[in-house]
Amino acid sequence: MKKLYIDIDGVLLTKKQTRAAEWALPFIAYVTEHFECYWLTTHCKGSNEQPLRYLAKYFDDATLEKLKKIMPTDWDTLKTEGIDFAADFIWLDDAPFVSEMNVLNAHLAADKLIIVDLSRPDELKRILSLVEQRK
Repeated sequence: MKKLYIDIDGVLLTKKQTRAAEWALPFIAYVTEHFECYWLTTHCKGSNEQPLRYLAKYFDDATLEKLKKIMPTDWDTLKTEGIDFAADFIWLDDAPFVSEMNVLNAHLAADKLIIVDLSRPDELKRILSLVEQRK
């Protein structure tokens, strides 16, 4: 099963007037069923307790149960430290650092990153379509 690395802020949650992104529920339902999902967010450093506690303010219990399937990553400086480059993966993020892009390029994996821009209408619907195609 392909790995999917997921950021929270700017991907599942809007950054301004923080709330669940439009299309978040069907997106979460699909990816947690069809991918081996991992948190790749500042809210997760080795445990999924913190991201789940943070997301509990924005999602219902049924969705939180699905989010419990997402496994933690551990990294210090760059999110790319949490990526298993030996595996096939997709990384969803709204604002990767240039240094993280450099790591992806060094691993010939720049095409594995999908930039999410929640300011666009139906963005998670678009992202869902992209991940379905890459499954």
